[in-house]
Amino acid sequence: MLLKGFHKEIFRAKCNPGFESVHCFAHLDEDVSEVIPYLNAEMGGYQCIQEPPSVTLKIHGRLITIHGKKIAVNALKDETEADTILNWLKNQINDTWNRRHEIRPSFESAEKPKVIEILKLLPKTNCRECGQPTCMVFAVQIAEKEQRELKLVLR
Repeated sequence: MLLKGFHKEIFRAKCNPGFESVHCFAHLDEDVSEVIPYLNAEMGGYQCIQEPPSVTLKIHGRLITIHGKKIAVNALKDETEADTILNWLKNQINDTWNRRHEIRPSFESAEKPKVIEILKLLPKTNCRECGQPTCMVFAVQIAEKEQRELKLVLR
């Protein structure tokens, strides 16, 4: 077992304390740096960095970043949801570590969404149902949102 425990810190975004969602840091009792490239290979990391090692996962609409001694999770409903996700991650970390001899480690990041690829998925009718004047504007906003979310979690 690589990760035995952690203690969590729940907080609201300082930049907008009125948001209903909360964020969480899990301060890890053990350093999990060595499992990061294996987690990236197994879970399809959204972004993986070699030095210092970290992997950002995009799971169920939220970004989760695993560092050597800390995990950051955004957009949580409450502390109960944080507990559920952190315990699931603890199990994933330990399971991946136990099976590391079967996994080819990787620091490769997933390809970022491109505006044109997002646009291909839209109806291209400029119907304005999304609140934007064109499908192209909406596609650009989606791509930019991905980048902003990632930067917030990596801080």
